Parts: sequence; structure tokens; C-alpha cells
Amino acid sequence: MDSPRPVQHDFRDTWLIIPCYNEGPVIQEVIENARETFPNIVAVNDGSSDDSAARIHAGGAHLVNHPVNLGQGAAIQTGVEYARAQPGARYFVTFDADGQHQVKDVVRMIGRLREEPVDIIVGTRFGRPRAADDQVPWIKRVVLKTVVFLSPATRRLGLSDAHNGLRVFNKKVADEMNIRMNGMSHASELVSMIADRGWRVAEEPVDILYTEYSMSKGQSLINGVNILADGLLARRL
Repeated sequence: MDSPRPVQHDFRDTWLIIPCYNEGPVIQEVIENARETFPNIVAVNDGSSDDSAARIHAGGAHLVNHPVNLGQGAAIQTGVEYARAQPGARYFVTFDADGQHQVKDVVRMIGRLREEPVDIIVGTRFGRPRAADDQVPWIKRVVLKTVVFLSPATRRLGLSDAHNGLRVFNKKVADEMNIRMNGMSHASELVSMIADRGWRVAEEPVDILYTEYSMSKGQSLINGVNILADGLLARRL
């Protein structure tokens, strides 16, 4: 007798939420690649001054525009509100616009969310042997580990990389999510929501692709400084 074949999902019940600010050079390719697996994508153009909106439309995603730049937290909240209102939406993903996140990781995380008693799964860059961790630029690796040290809530939840933008969650979390911190500090706010609302949380090792494009924008250093400031704020949460 043949072994049973694994269940294949078409992901029509899943929505990717992509916050986007001035990612015109890459956003269309990111969307087109993701849509090969996930047909439902909403990209929030957060007041971009480039052609991001046109590239989002060309890529085939649902487009929501912020007339001015409000910050990543606000863009994610807008995307969640749009996605959770769609018929049949059960699972939700926050996914970066710059090409750093991998569709294969999302597929695996959604599979866990369907099968395991968890509400939200957060990607981590630190769940594999050190050789894999070396994909993370050293300054960001130091900053991220420092933020965990500074955040009691993050440590209580057993999270090693709470500022990883790749997250998957169910309808319960989407319905209760209400991000008020517009900028980078939304990540610490989400950690507090997980703790305060009793959402069942797990981590999943993921691959982050640090491309020439993303590195040329200085994201490692700029985001590192922002995340460290966020970590100091998290001590008060």
C-alpha cells in the first residue's frame, strides 16, 4: 500500500500583508514571486515618494495607500484590518517588501499554524547552528540579542528574535490586533500583546536573505539603531 501523500493546501484562506515604503525597485518581483504560492496579498503603500504604488498594482496585489508616511507599525495595522475583513480569511502573514523573506518559510509556518495549538508563530534568525546564524550581519546580531536581554516580556515568552518581521497568525490574533505604535516600536508592542492577551506563541527558524539591494539601503545599521532604541522602550512595557 502506498504511503499517504501529504495534504496540499491552496492557501486561499491565507493573506500576506506587506508594508511598503519606497521599495519600487523590488516590490513587484517580491509580490509576483509570493503570488505563485499565495494568491491573496495586500500591500500597504506607506506614503512612498517613488513608483511603489504602480509596482504593487503591476504585481497583482491588493493596494492600500497611506497618503503620507506613517511608519511600519501603522502600515501593518492597516493591512491586517483590510485582510481580516475579507471573506474566508483565516491565516495572516506579515512579510517584508525588500525581498528578505522567503516563501518557503511561510509555507512551513502556515503548516504548523494549521496543525499545532498555537495562535502566532514568529520567525527567528537564531534557531539554527551558528553557521546559519552568520547570515545575520554582526552588528544586527549583537543588537537583536541585546534587545532580548533588555525586554523581560520577550524573555518570559521564550522569544529569541521578536523583531523579525516574518510572523504568521490566526484569525483570533488578527481580530484582536490593534497596533498603536506606528514606527519600529510596534514590535515591542506586539510582544506585549502576546503576553497580555494570552496568545499561544512559538518560534520558527527562518532564512533572511540580506541582498545587495537591502544592504545598499543601509538597513542593517539604521534598523539596528532603531531596534536598540525600541529595546530600551520595551523595558517599560
